[in-house]
Amino acid sequence: MKRILITGGNGLLGQTVSRLLLQETNHEILVTGKEQYSVMDRLPAHYLQLDVTDKKHMRDCIQEFKPGTIIHTASNTNVDECEHDRDKAQLQNVNAVEYLAESARITGAHIIHLSTDYVFDGEKAPLDESAPPHPVNYYGKTKLASENVLRGAGIRYTIVRTMILYGYGVDVKPNFALWVLDNLSANKKINVVVDQYGQPTFVDDLGYGIIKIIELGRTGLYHISGSEVTSRYDFAVAVAETFKLNMNLIQPISSDEFHHAAPRPRYSEFVTQKARMELGIRLSNVREGLSILRKQLEHRIYNY
Repeated sequence: MKRILITGGNGLLGQTVSRLLLQETNHEILVTGKEQYSVMDRLPAHYLQLDVTDKKHMRDCIQEFKPGTIIHTASNTNVDECEHDRDKAQLQNVNAVEYLAESARITGAHIIHLSTDYVFDGEKAPLDESAPPHPVNYYGKTKLASENVLRGAGIRYTIVRTMILYGYGVDVKPNFALWVLDNLSANKKINVVVDQYGQPTFVDDLGYGIIKIIELGRTGLYHISGSEVTSRYDFAVAVAETFKLNMNLIQPISSDEFHHAAPRPRYSEFVTQKARMELGIRLSNVREGLSILRKQLEHRIYNY
């Protein structure tokens, strides 16, 4: 039995990894989050309020629990906010990883760190783990910097890059699929870009990948994403079709019409062969992932 600490435990990935670990393993899990209480209070896992930007609290928590593995899902993923408030983005996305790495060096913990396709510029594809990063916004720069922190920390680490993560969790901020679903269910029109492409990643697939990394003791860098490249617009249409909603409410627009504070990569495609071969995982395409999401929502598996 291993001791595993999860940061960002009330977020989409944090909830999913916690649930899957409790279902699939007998490891001792400590779920942490910045909120006072866990949204999964009926699941058999301990919860601790933890601000990952509080260096002392982070160190004390890790030294007391002594995890063998730390799954770091907490970060600021609001791309435009990171562009506007760079000091905050630096603290949450880079300094917090520095604090984790310092504590892990003392206790010997293995850090599994989540990163993003936004470390690339979207100009070249497909991208394997050897592709040179070139972020085009500050969010991507902080995530690349956090990767480099781990590379130079002298500890055991695994970096997992993913993209367009979607799924359902309790009180999570809306990911793209849920945002589309919520608006179309309310009969609201939405504007969706037609010229941004990526691989929507069903959160359970990523969760299973992380479990495999733990069980197999894998270190280094992995690209884990959905198996299908699609535009944001076509992904939204797939949501509408899967949930039998009015796709005519989806208005196609170009990225130039959608005014973001931070630029986005136009085309992201990962080579996932390393993850599939070394971890033995299967990655869903868009229809497969959305079909599972629909069944989860129908059965309310998250109704803790």
